[in-house]
Amino acid sequence: MSGTGASAFNPRVILGLVLFGAVAFLATLYFIGSGQTGKSGVAEADVTNRGLNGYAALYRMLERQGHDVSQSRSRKQYLTDGLLILTPSANAEADDIRKVIEDRRYIGPTVLIIPKWVAIDAPRTLPGRKPDWVMLGGSFTPEWASELGDDLSLETKIEPVEKGTARWSGLGKSGALPSPEYVQAFTQGRIVGLAEDAQGRNLVGYMDDGGCYPVLDQAAGLAAIPPDDCTEDRWNVMVVAEPDLMNNYGLADRNRALFAAQVVNLAREGMDLPIVFDTTLAGAGGTQNLLTLAFTPPFLAATLCLLIAMLIVGWRAFRRFGPPMAEGRAIAFGKRQLVANAAGFTIRSRRLHLLTAPYAALVARRLAAVLGLRSADPVAIDAAVARRAPDAPVYSQLAARLSQARGPSEILRAAHALKSLERTIAP
Repeated sequence: MSGTGASAFNPRVILGLVLFGAVAFLATLYFIGSGQTGKSGVAEADVTNRGLNGYAALYRMLERQGHDVSQSRSRKQYLTDGLLILTPSANAEADDIRKVIEDRRYIGPTVLIIPKWVAIDAPRTLPGRKPDWVMLGGSFTPEWASELGDDLSLETKIEPVEKGTARWSGLGKSGALPSPEYVQAFTQGRIVGLAEDAQGRNLVGYMDDGGCYPVLDQAAGLAAIPPDDCTEDRWNVMVVAEPDLMNNYGLADRNRALFAAQVVNLAREGMDLPIVFDTTLAGAGGTQNLLTLAFTPPFLAATLCLLIAMLIVGWRAFRRFGPPMAEGRAIAFGKRQLVANAAGFTIRSRRLHLLTAPYAALVARRLAAVLGLRSADPVAIDAAVARRAPDAPVYSQLAARLSQARGPSEILRAAHALKSLERTIAP
Protein backbone atom coordinates (compact mmCIF):
# COMPACT_ATOMS: atom_id res chain seq x y z
CA MET A 1 0.00 0.00 0.00
CA SER A 2 1.49 3.34 -0.95
CA GLY A 3 0.50 6.78 -1.94
CA THR A 4 -2.73 8.63 -1.34
CA GLY A 5 -5.97 8.69 -3.26
CA ALA A 6 -9.39 10.29 -3.21
CA SER A 7 -12.11 8.56 -1.20
CA ALA A 8 -14.48 6.37 -3.19
CA PHE A 9 -17.46 7.67 -1.17
CA ASN A 10 -18.83 11.10 -0.54
CA PRO A 11 -18.45 11.89 3.20
CA ARG A 12 -21.82 13.63 3.26
CA VAL A 13 -23.56 10.63 1.75
CA ILE A 14 -21.91 8.30 4.26
CA LEU A 15 -22.85 10.61 7.14
CA GLY A 16 -26.46 10.67 5.91
CA LEU A 17 -26.57 6.86 5.74
CA VAL A 18 -25.15 6.58 9.25
CA LEU A 19 -27.68 9.06 10.65
CA PHE A 20 -30.57 7.33 8.84
CA GLY A 21 -29.46 3.94 10.17
CA ALA A 22 -29.17 5.33 13.70
CA VAL A 23 -32.68 6.84 13.56
CA ALA A 24 -34.12 3.60 12.15
CA PHE A 25 -32.37 1.58 14.86
CA LEU A 26 -33.70 3.83 17.63
CA ALA A 27 -37.20 3.64 16.14
CA THR A 28 -36.96 -0.15 16.11
CA LEU A 29 -35.93 -0.19 19.76
CA TYR A 30 -38.82 2.11 20.64
CA PHE A 31 -41.46 -0.02 18.92
CA ILE A 32 -40.02 -3.21 20.42
CA GLY A 33 -40.03 -1.68 23.89
CA SER A 34 -43.60 -0.39 23.57
CA GLY A 35 -44.86 -3.69 22.18
CA GLN A 36 -45.94 -2.14 18.87
CA THR A 37 -44.68 -4.93 16.65
CA GLY A 38 -47.75 -5.36 14.52
CA LYS A 39 -51.06 -7.12 15.08
CA SER A 40 -51.93 -10.60 13.94
CA GLY A 41 -55.58 -9.73 13.35
CA VAL A 42 -56.78 -11.91 16.24
CA ALA A 43 -58.42 -9.86 19.02
CA GLU A 44 -57.38 -11.48 22.30
CA ALA A 45 -59.79 -11.18 25.24
CA ASP A 46 -57.81 -9.08 27.73
CA VAL A 47 -58.22 -5.88 29.68
CA THR A 48 -56.65 -3.78 26.91
CA ASN A 49 -59.23 -4.91 24.33
CA ARG A 50 -62.21 -2.58 23.89
CA GLY A 51 -63.97 -4.95 21.49
CA LEU A 52 -66.93 -7.14 22.43
CA ASN A 53 -64.76 -9.91 23.89
CA GLY A 54 -62.43 -7.64 25.90
CA TYR A 55 -62.55 -6.46 29.50
CA ALA A 56 -61.75 -2.77 29.17
CA ALA A 57 -65.29 -1.86 30.34
CA LEU A 58 -64.89 -3.92 33.54
CA TYR A 59 -61.57 -2.22 34.25
CA ARG A 60 -63.06 1.24 33.72
CA MET A 61 -66.15 0.47 35.81
CA LEU A 62 -64.10 -0.75 38.78
CA GLU A 63 -61.79 2.24 38.45
CA ARG A 64 -64.72 4.68 38.53
CA GLN A 65 -66.08 2.92 41.59
CA GLY A 66 -62.94 4.00 43.42
CA HIS A 67 -61.06 0.70 43.48
CA ASP A 68 -57.28 0.49 43.15
CA VAL A 69 -57.12 -1.11 39.68
CA SER A 70 -54.03 -1.75 37.56
CA GLN A 71 -52.77 -3.81 34.65
CA SER A 72 -49.83 -6.16 34.71
CA ARG A 73 -47.47 -7.04 31.86
CA SER A 74 -45.00 -8.78 34.15
CA ARG A 75 -45.27 -12.17 35.79
CA LYS A 76 -43.90 -10.63 38.97
CA GLN A 77 -47.42 -9.38 39.62
CA TYR A 78 -48.57 -12.98 40.07
CA LEU A 79 -47.34 -12.67 43.64
CA THR A 80 -49.46 -9.61 44.45
CA ASP A 81 -51.43 -9.82 47.66
CA GLY A 82 -54.43 -8.22 45.97
CA LEU A 83 -57.05 -9.75 43.69
CA LEU A 84 -55.58 -11.07 40.45
CA ILE A 85 -57.97 -11.39 37.51
CA LEU A 86 -56.73 -13.86 34.89
CA THR A 87 -58.07 -13.67 31.33
CA PRO A 88 -56.01 -16.32 29.49
CA SER A 89 -56.27 -16.75 25.75
CA ALA A 90 -57.57 -19.96 24.24
CA ASN A 91 -53.98 -20.86 23.30
CA ALA A 92 -52.54 -20.45 26.79
CA GLU A 93 -50.68 -23.31 28.44
CA ALA A 94 -52.53 -25.23 31.16
CA ASP A 95 -49.31 -25.64 33.16
CA ASP A 96 -48.79 -21.86 33.29
CA ILE A 97 -52.34 -21.22 34.50
CA ARG A 98 -52.20 -23.98 37.07
CA LYS A 99 -48.87 -22.75 38.45
CA VAL A 100 -50.17 -19.20 38.85
CA ILE A 101 -53.25 -20.35 40.74
CA GLU A 102 -51.34 -22.78 42.96
CA ASP A 103 -48.66 -20.20 43.80
CA ARG A 104 -51.35 -17.75 44.89
CA ARG A 105 -53.44 -20.02 47.13
CA TYR A 106 -51.89 -18.53 50.28
CA ILE A 107 -51.10 -15.06 48.85
CA GLY A 108 -54.35 -13.61 47.53
CA PRO A 109 -57.64 -14.37 45.72
CA THR A 110 -57.82 -15.13 42.01
CA VAL A 111 -60.55 -14.77 39.40
CA LEU A 112 -60.22 -16.98 36.32
CA ILE A 113 -62.36 -16.07 33.30
CA ILE A 114 -62.57 -18.81 30.66
CA PRO A 115 -62.75 -17.43 27.11
CA LYS A 116 -65.15 -18.71 24.48
CA TRP A 117 -65.21 -16.27 21.56
CA VAL A 118 -63.13 -16.37 18.40
CA ALA A 119 -62.76 -12.69 17.52
CA ILE A 120 -60.86 -10.91 14.75
CA ASP A 121 -60.35 -7.25 14.06
CA ALA A 122 -63.09 -5.78 11.92
CA PRO A 123 -61.95 -5.05 8.34
CA ARG A 124 -61.16 -1.43 7.60
CA THR A 125 -63.53 -1.60 4.65
CA LEU A 126 -66.49 -2.37 6.90
CA PRO A 127 -69.07 0.46 6.59
CA GLY A 128 -69.32 2.54 9.74
CA ARG A 129 -66.34 0.78 11.30
CA LYS A 130 -65.02 2.31 14.51
CA PRO A 131 -61.70 1.76 16.30
CA ASP A 132 -61.43 -1.52 18.26
CA TRP A 133 -64.40 -3.10 16.54
CA VAL A 134 -64.19 -6.88 16.27
CA MET A 135 -66.09 -9.59 14.49
CA LEU A 136 -67.15 -12.67 16.46
CA GLY A 137 -66.50 -15.67 14.28
CA GLY A 138 -67.83 -18.44 16.53
CA SER A 139 -66.91 -19.97 19.86
CA PHE A 140 -65.14 -22.94 21.41
CA THR A 141 -64.03 -24.07 24.86
CA PRO A 142 -60.25 -23.97 25.36
CA GLU A 143 -58.55 -27.29 25.97
CA TRP A 144 -56.65 -26.04 29.00
CA ALA A 145 -59.90 -25.76 31.03
CA SER A 146 -59.94 -29.54 31.50
CA GLU A 147 -56.15 -29.85 31.98
CA LEU A 148 -55.60 -27.81 35.13
CA GLY A 149 -55.06 -30.85 37.33
CA ASP A 150 -57.21 -32.82 39.77
CA ASP A 151 -57.78 -29.97 42.23
CA LEU A 152 -58.65 -27.46 39.49
CA SER A 153 -60.15 -29.78 36.90
CA LEU A 154 -63.01 -28.06 35.11
CA GLU A 155 -65.34 -29.25 32.40
CA THR A 156 -67.15 -26.60 30.42
CA LYS A 157 -69.39 -26.92 27.40
CA ILE A 158 -70.94 -24.51 24.94
CA GLU A 159 -74.53 -25.27 23.99
CA PRO A 160 -77.14 -23.23 22.14
CA VAL A 161 -80.41 -22.65 23.98
CA GLU A 162 -83.92 -22.04 22.76
CA LYS A 163 -84.96 -18.55 21.92
CA GLY A 164 -86.10 -16.66 25.01
CA THR A 165 -84.41 -19.06 27.45
CA ALA A 166 -80.90 -17.57 27.30
CA ARG A 167 -81.19 -16.12 30.77
CA TRP A 168 -79.04 -16.03 33.87
CA SER A 169 -79.72 -15.48 37.55
CA GLY A 170 -77.60 -15.17 40.65
CA LEU A 171 -76.72 -12.99 43.62
CA GLY A 172 -80.21 -11.55 43.60
CA LYS A 173 -80.05 -10.43 39.99
CA SER A 174 -81.15 -11.90 36.66
CA GLY A 175 -81.43 -11.03 33.02
CA ALA A 176 -80.87 -12.18 29.47
CA LEU A 177 -77.57 -13.29 28.06
CA PRO A 178 -76.32 -11.29 25.08
CA SER A 179 -75.96 -14.31 22.78
CA PRO A 180 -78.44 -17.22 22.97
CA GLU A 181 -76.56 -19.20 20.32
CA TYR A 182 -73.47 -19.77 22.48
CA VAL A 183 -73.79 -20.29 26.24
CA GLN A 184 -70.79 -21.71 28.12
CA ALA A 185 -71.42 -23.42 31.45
CA PHE A 186 -69.80 -25.88 33.84
CA THR A 187 -70.70 -29.51 33.31
CA GLN A 188 -68.31 -30.96 35.86
CA GLY A 189 -65.93 -29.77 38.57
CA ARG A 190 -65.81 -28.91 42.24
CA ILE A 191 -67.65 -25.63 41.79
CA VAL A 192 -69.99 -23.86 44.20
CA GLY A 193 -72.33 -21.96 41.91
CA LEU A 194 -73.11 -18.27 42.25
CA ALA A 195 -75.02 -17.86 38.97
CA GLU A 196 -76.82 -20.30 36.68
CA ASP A 197 -78.72 -20.30 33.41
CA ALA A 198 -82.34 -21.25 32.73
CA GLN A 199 -81.33 -24.92 32.53
CA GLY A 200 -79.76 -24.83 35.99
CA ARG A 201 -76.14 -25.03 34.77
CA ASN A 202 -73.53 -23.10 36.73
CA LEU A 203 -72.10 -20.07 34.94
CA VAL A 204 -70.04 -18.54 37.75
CA GLY A 205 -68.74 -20.10 40.95
CA TYR A 206 -65.81 -20.63 43.26
CA MET A 207 -63.66 -23.70 43.83
CA ASP A 208 -64.81 -26.05 46.61
CA ASP A 209 -61.29 -26.84 47.80
CA GLY A 210 -61.68 -27.04 51.58
CA GLY A 211 -60.93 -23.39 52.28
CA CYS A 212 -62.88 -21.17 54.68
CA TYR A 213 -64.91 -18.72 52.65
CA PRO A 214 -67.74 -17.47 54.88
CA VAL A 215 -68.53 -14.47 52.67
CA LEU A 216 -68.80 -16.64 49.56
CA ASP A 217 -70.74 -19.37 51.36
CA GLN A 218 -73.26 -16.82 52.54
CA ALA A 219 -73.68 -15.42 49.01
CA ALA A 220 -74.20 -18.97 47.69
CA GLY A 221 -76.82 -19.69 50.39
CA LEU A 222 -74.73 -22.29 52.19
CA ALA A 223 -74.27 -22.81 55.90
CA ALA A 224 -71.01 -21.53 57.32
CA ILE A 225 -68.31 -24.18 57.67
CA PRO A 226 -66.72 -24.40 61.13
CA PRO A 227 -63.11 -23.11 61.12
CA ASP A 228 -61.88 -26.49 62.37
CA ASP A 229 -63.25 -28.15 59.22
CA CYS A 230 -61.57 -25.86 56.66
CA THR A 231 -58.28 -24.12 55.91
CA GLU A 232 -58.51 -20.52 57.09
CA ASP A 233 -55.37 -19.11 55.43
CA ARG A 234 -56.31 -20.29 51.93
CA TRP A 235 -57.71 -17.76 49.43
CA ASN A 236 -60.56 -18.48 47.05
CA VAL A 237 -60.43 -19.11 43.32
CA MET A 238 -63.41 -17.65 41.49
CA VAL A 239 -64.11 -19.15 38.05
CA VAL A 240 -66.30 -17.59 35.36
CA ALA A 241 -67.42 -20.01 32.65
CA GLU A 242 -69.66 -17.54 30.80
CA PRO A 243 -67.44 -14.55 29.91
CA ASP A 244 -70.44 -12.61 28.55
CA LEU A 245 -71.28 -11.80 32.16
CA MET A 246 -67.96 -9.96 32.59
CA ASN A 247 -66.74 -8.75 29.18
CA ASN A 248 -67.59 -5.62 27.21
CA TYR A 249 -70.37 -7.50 25.41
CA GLY A 250 -72.03 -8.34 28.71
CA LEU A 251 -71.50 -5.04 30.51
CA ALA A 252 -73.68 -3.27 27.96
CA ASP A 253 -76.56 -4.35 30.24
CA ARG A 254 -76.92 -2.69 33.65
CA ASN A 255 -77.84 -5.87 35.56
CA ARG A 256 -74.92 -7.77 34.10
CA ALA A 257 -72.58 -4.88 34.96
CA LEU A 258 -73.80 -4.82 38.57
CA PHE A 259 -73.42 -8.59 38.77
CA ALA A 260 -69.83 -8.40 37.46
CA ALA A 261 -68.93 -5.79 40.08
CA GLN A 262 -70.53 -7.96 42.77
CA VAL A 263 -68.52 -11.01 41.69
CA VAL A 264 -65.29 -9.00 41.97
CA ASN A 265 -66.23 -7.73 45.44
CA LEU A 266 -67.11 -11.25 46.59
CA ALA A 267 -63.78 -12.56 45.34
CA ARG A 268 -62.07 -10.05 47.65
CA GLU A 269 -64.09 -11.55 50.54
CA GLY A 270 -65.17 -8.18 51.85
CA MET A 271 -61.64 -6.75 52.05
CA ASP A 272 -60.34 -3.58 50.40
CA LEU A 273 -57.76 -5.32 48.21
CA PRO A 274 -56.17 -3.84 45.08
CA ILE A 275 -57.25 -5.37 41.78
CA VAL A 276 -54.71 -6.41 39.13
CA PHE A 277 -55.69 -7.49 35.62
CA ASP A 278 -53.16 -9.89 34.14
CA THR A 279 -52.32 -9.57 30.44
CA THR A 280 -49.39 -11.99 30.16
CA LEU A 281 -51.52 -15.14 29.82
CA ALA A 282 -53.47 -13.37 27.08
CA GLY A 283 -50.26 -12.95 25.08
CA ALA A 284 -49.55 -9.29 25.89
CA GLY A 285 -46.11 -9.01 27.50
CA GLY A 286 -45.92 -12.70 28.34
CA THR A 287 -42.19 -12.61 27.73
CA GLN A 288 -39.62 -9.88 28.04
CA ASN A 289 -38.99 -7.97 24.85
CA LEU A 290 -35.46 -7.69 23.49
CA LEU A 291 -35.02 -4.10 24.64
CA THR A 292 -35.94 -4.90 28.24
CA LEU A 293 -33.78 -8.03 28.18
CA ALA A 294 -30.75 -6.12 26.85
CA PHE A 295 -30.75 -3.84 29.91
CA THR A 296 -31.34 -6.59 32.45
CA PRO A 297 -28.43 -8.36 34.21
CA PRO A 298 -26.48 -10.35 33.18
CA PHE A 299 -27.01 -9.04 29.63
CA LEU A 300 -26.50 -5.43 30.76
CA ALA A 301 -22.71 -5.88 30.83
CA ALA A 302 -22.65 -7.11 27.23
CA THR A 303 -24.90 -4.23 26.15
CA LEU A 304 -22.60 -1.64 27.76
CA CYS A 305 -19.53 -3.21 26.12
CA LEU A 306 -21.28 -3.12 22.74
CA LEU A 307 -22.20 0.56 23.16
CA ILE A 308 -18.62 1.47 24.14
CA ALA A 309 -17.25 -0.48 21.15
CA MET A 310 -19.66 1.35 18.82
CA LEU A 311 -18.50 4.72 20.17
CA ILE A 312 -14.83 3.79 19.70
CA VAL A 313 -15.41 2.55 16.14
CA GLY A 314 -17.35 5.70 15.28
CA TRP A 315 -14.63 7.94 16.75
CA ARG A 316 -11.89 6.10 14.84
CA ALA A 317 -13.92 6.30 11.63
CA PHE A 318 -14.13 10.10 11.80
CA ARG A 319 -10.72 10.68 13.41
CA ARG A 320 -8.45 8.30 11.52
CA PHE A 321 -4.71 8.82 11.48
CA GLY A 322 -3.46 10.27 8.19
CA PRO A 323 -4.95 10.29 4.70
CA PRO A 324 -6.37 7.15 3.12
CA MET A 325 -3.81 4.89 1.50
CA ALA A 326 -4.04 4.20 -2.22
CA GLU A 327 -3.01 0.75 -3.36
CA GLY A 328 0.07 0.78 -5.58
CA ARG A 329 0.44 -1.09 -8.88
CA ALA A 330 1.46 -4.72 -8.70
CA ILE A 331 4.01 -4.09 -11.52
CA ALA A 332 5.30 -0.51 -11.69
CA PHE A 333 6.28 1.26 -14.89
CA GLY A 334 9.95 1.69 -16.03
CA LYS A 335 13.01 -0.41 -16.83
CA ARG A 336 14.50 0.11 -13.39
CA GLN A 337 11.43 -1.31 -11.72
CA LEU A 338 11.34 -4.19 -14.19
CA VAL A 339 14.95 -5.05 -13.33
CA ALA A 340 14.21 -4.72 -9.61
CA ASN A 341 11.24 -7.07 -9.95
CA ALA A 342 13.35 -9.60 -11.86
CA ALA A 343 16.14 -9.38 -9.29
CA GLY A 344 13.68 -9.80 -6.47
CA PHE A 345 12.19 -12.85 -8.14
CA THR A 346 15.66 -14.35 -8.62
CA ILE A 347 16.53 -13.79 -4.97
CA ARG A 348 13.27 -15.31 -3.76
CA SER A 349 13.81 -18.34 -6.01
CA ARG A 350 17.42 -18.75 -4.78
CA ARG A 351 18.87 -18.99 -8.32
CA LEU A 352 21.75 -16.50 -8.02
CA HIS A 353 24.20 -18.93 -9.64
CA LEU A 354 22.33 -18.55 -12.89
CA LEU A 355 23.45 -14.90 -13.04
CA THR A 356 27.20 -15.54 -12.85
CA ALA A 357 27.88 -16.34 -16.52
CA PRO A 358 25.65 -13.54 -17.93
CA TYR A 359 27.25 -11.01 -15.58
CA ALA A 360 30.79 -12.08 -16.55
CA ALA A 361 29.86 -11.78 -20.24
CA LEU A 362 28.34 -8.32 -19.60
CA VAL A 363 31.54 -7.09 -17.94
CA ALA A 364 33.60 -8.58 -20.79
CA ARG A 365 31.62 -6.62 -23.40
CA ARG A 366 32.01 -3.40 -21.43
CA LEU A 367 35.78 -3.92 -21.07
CA ALA A 368 36.11 -4.73 -24.75
CA ALA A 369 34.28 -1.53 -25.63
CA VAL A 370 36.49 0.55 -23.32
CA LEU A 371 39.72 -1.11 -24.55
CA GLY A 372 38.77 -0.77 -28.21
CA LEU A 373 38.66 -4.52 -28.90
CA ARG A 374 36.58 -6.02 -31.72
CA SER A 375 35.38 -8.97 -29.63
CA ALA A 376 35.01 -9.78 -25.97
CA ASP A 377 37.63 -12.56 -26.06
CA PRO A 378 39.01 -13.24 -22.55
CA VAL A 379 42.63 -13.68 -23.82
CA ALA A 380 42.52 -10.38 -25.69
CA ILE A 381 40.96 -8.64 -22.70
CA ASP A 382 43.69 -9.99 -20.39
CA ALA A 383 46.44 -8.70 -22.73
CA ALA A 384 44.83 -5.26 -23.12
CA VAL A 385 44.29 -4.92 -19.38
CA ALA A 386 47.91 -5.90 -18.70
CA ARG A 387 49.11 -3.16 -21.04
CA ARG A 388 46.89 -0.42 -19.54
CA ALA A 389 47.03 -1.40 -15.86
CA PRO A 390 49.85 -3.80 -15.09
CA ASP A 391 48.87 -4.01 -11.41
CA ALA A 392 45.22 -4.87 -12.14
CA PRO A 393 43.94 -8.46 -11.58
CA VAL A 394 43.49 -10.76 -14.56
CA TYR A 395 39.98 -10.72 -16.00
CA SER A 396 39.86 -14.40 -16.93
CA GLN A 397 40.76 -15.43 -13.39
CA LEU A 398 38.05 -13.22 -11.91
CA ALA A 399 35.49 -14.56 -14.39
CA ALA A 400 36.48 -18.15 -13.57
CA ARG A 401 36.14 -17.51 -9.86
CA LEU A 402 32.66 -16.04 -10.42
CA SER A 403 31.54 -19.02 -12.47
CA GLN A 404 32.75 -21.37 -9.74
CA ALA A 405 31.08 -19.48 -6.88
CA ARG A 406 27.93 -21.10 -5.37
CA GLY A 407 26.87 -19.38 -2.15
CA PRO A 408 25.22 -15.94 -2.27
CA SER A 409 28.02 -14.21 -0.36
CA GLU A 410 30.72 -15.90 -2.53
CA ILE A 411 28.90 -14.88 -5.71
CA LEU A 412 28.59 -11.27 -4.51
CA ARG A 413 32.30 -11.04 -3.63
CA ALA A 414 33.33 -12.41 -7.04
CA ALA A 415 30.93 -10.08 -8.86
CA HIS A 416 32.24 -7.14 -6.81
CA ALA A 417 35.80 -8.00 -7.89
CA LEU A 418 34.78 -7.89 -11.57
CA LYS A 419 33.03 -4.57 -10.99
CA SER A 420 36.19 -3.17 -9.37
CA LEU A 421 38.26 -4.24 -12.42
CA GLU A 422 35.79 -2.49 -14.70
CA ARG A 423 36.04 0.72 -12.63
CA THR A 424 39.87 0.55 -12.74
CA ILE A 425 39.92 0.37 -16.56
CA ALA A 426 37.06 2.80 -17.12
CA PRO A 427 36.96 5.16 -14.13
